Amino acid sequence: MTDKLNELTAAGVAVWLDDLSRVRLSSGGLDQLRREKHVAGVTTNPTIFAKALSDADEYNWQLHDLATRGVDVEEAVRMLTTYDVRWACDVMRPSYDGSEGVDGRVSIEVDPRSAHDADKTLAEAKALWWLVDRPNLFIKIPATEEGLSAITDTLAEGISVNVTLIFGLDRYSAVMEAFLAGLEKAKANGHDLSKIGSVASFFVSRVDSEVDKRLEKIGSDEAKALKGKAAVANAQLAYERYTKVFSSDRWKALAAAGAHPQRPLWASTSTKNPDYRDVIYVEELIAPGTVNTMPESVIHAYADHGETRGDTVTGAYDAARKVFADLESVGVDMDDVIATLEREGVEKFEASWQELLDGVRKSLEAAAKGNGAPNKAATSNAKGAEKAGGA
Repeated sequence: MTDKLNELTAAGVAVWLDDLSRVRLSSGGLDQLRREKHVAGVTTNPTIFAKALSDADEYNWQLHDLATRGVDVEEAVRMLTTYDVRWACDVMRPSYDGSEGVDGRVSIEVDPRSAHDADKTLAEAKALWWLVDRPNLFIKIPATEEGLSAITDTLAEGISVNVTLIFGLDRYSAVMEAFLAGLEKAKANGHDLSKIGSVASFFVSRVDSEVDKRLEKIGSDEAKALKGKAAVANAQLAYERYTKVFSSDRWKALAAAGAHPQRPLWASTSTKNPDYRDVIYVEELIAPGTVNTMPESVIHAYADHGETRGDTVTGAYDAARKVFADLESVGVDMDDVIATLEREGVEKFEASWQELLDGVRKSLEAAAKGNGAPNKAATSNAKGAEKAGGA
């Protein structure tokens, strides 16, 4: 059988997994995806961690120890999540070493409640970098206006960054500017630029969800004919901006000093509308030097019936611009769409973070009462994960 994920990788798209849990780690599932499905990186977010901690009892032994120590809930969340991310970094280390530091990365996000506070974001980024203590870590920072300076300052410290929650073209341009400024400061600070990595997570399917809702409300035939086109067009035009920035003289000077480009990462690539092809946000966004982070279901779907048709982005810029013009002509305000998505994106992650805090608080209380004592399987799992750095 044709190895479709290998074809995708050969076309320049790094396949990353958008999920992480201790069950996936302890079962060897992540390593299997790395070895058999060409998975070369991992992304996480507060929603993923909230689900992981609510679904499994493999955290019981650590919750018991944390409760015994009397740590507060926020420290407990950081101990639990950084443990998993550190372990995942170790699992992905062969990909990191084999790609000379480009892939094999695992992301952990700063507290989304600090998304509009640059100083807190920087402070937490530094703390997470120290706590996980793995060279193939990415610190995820939301691309809010306030987050831009934090991105620059974090990179200036020699810390690798995954910029997340990018929806619009102008904000993406600002993110690339923040990246270049950060590398220039890192160089001035004496850091080895070849060790610093970054991706810019440009969200895809959520754009269609919001635009399609507005098109349906408009209701005309012209409007309905545009459904399912905005997200891909938006991402294609983002890639056009990427190619211009990373062919500039300013970038060439940094590349000569050993820097790696900040790759576009297509995020939110599972199809929300069942009427659309389940791998549309993979097939239509194939271009050299990109990352596509997918839920495991999308990875398996692409392995089964994905079609790699070469570069599906760089020849589509004019068609993408026409989609934007057509959207404007039927009354869709894309600036408002982008502002709405950014606001809702931060709010959703804040809600997931609160859910995570609430869940861990309840688990700590149960453990303190003796209802969450470690079982043999969990204790064995802990011993098996000692290479991940301990609780």
